[in-house]
Amino acid sequence: MFSSPHIHGGDSIRKQMLTVILALMPATFMSVYLFGWLACLVLTCCILSSVLSEYICLKLMDRRKRSLLDGSAALTGLFVGLVLPVLVPWWMAILGSALAIVLGKQLYGGLGYNPFNPALTARIILLISFPVYMTSWAIPMPLEQAAINFYDFSACWQVFFTGVSASAFDAVSMATPLGHVKTALTQQQTVSEALASYQYQPWQAFIGLEAGSLGETSVLAILLGAALLLGRNLISWHIPTAYILTVALLATVFNLIEPDRYAPALFHVLAGGLVLCAFFMATDPVTSPVTPIGQLVFGIGCGVITWCIRTYANYPEGAMFAVVVMNCAVPLIDHYCRPRVYGR
Repeated sequence: MFSSPHIHGGDSIRKQMLTVILALMPATFMSVYLFGWLACLVLTCCILSSVLSEYICLKLMDRRKRSLLDGSAALTGLFVGLVLPVLVPWWMAILGSALAIVLGKQLYGGLGYNPFNPALTARIILLISFPVYMTSWAIPMPLEQAAINFYDFSACWQVFFTGVSASAFDAVSMATPLGHVKTALTQQQTVSEALASYQYQPWQAFIGLEAGSLGETSVLAILLGAALLLGRNLISWHIPTAYILTVALLATVFNLIEPDRYAPALFHVLAGGLVLCAFFMATDPVTSPVTPIGQLVFGIGCGVITWCIRTYANYPEGAMFAVVVMNCAVPLIDHYCRPRVYGR
């Protein structure tokens, strides 16, 4: 019995990685627009550190160095930079990138073997280890409220390597919408009062004129990149749709029951890293289910966990925790959501 002839589809790991990097460019350019040269320094440091960490791991394990050219290390570094606050110091950017490559990827055997999303794994470790740094959010430059000009390279260089002085910190930082609402609710304020005191505008959240991690602020930029991934069939609609709709449904139901206690659906969808995680993190083909039904289950699970953490936990954001927790359930989901074999 002879094997069938095969036609190469023209795709490759390197091509896929470059496509994802290209899809992240709208969010990357938006981060530079919001945070200037400081965003460039953080992203560059993360990318170079990831590539260097990959090289060291491959050399120590005596593996082929050619995999450095597939773009996966650079993509991991870009992801790490985009999920970090812009005010992180240089050593945290290096540490986060090394954690993503070593603990999140190479420790399990390299590309294709990691059970968890490497960038989110690194972010969670950094958040738990250095909560002050990881919850310090800079005021975007277009809001014209910051005391430091992030479009000034020398000022950004100094901030990146020496940090912001304690006296100037309040002048350059602000809370995220999720953090502000979470704090206001603990002070017995209603959701509407919290949003009013923050001067929250949905259109600003959609464009990205608010505090947050480098790549999560602009939903518009993320959707532009997601359109490329969907158009190239690198991801399917199942996980993002199930994820976002689950959060929106839960938020709508509880907001109708008690509007003073629970934020509306639009706020949850536009806030934090929900959209970024839904399209770029949760859809990672290595760490997500393989069947359409399994992907829907995975997305629903991410949505439930995200909303519960945002609503009831101490952390204002739950998207990154939700994706990593559901990564643990992928083998179980694949086991019970296997398609039926024809004829059985």
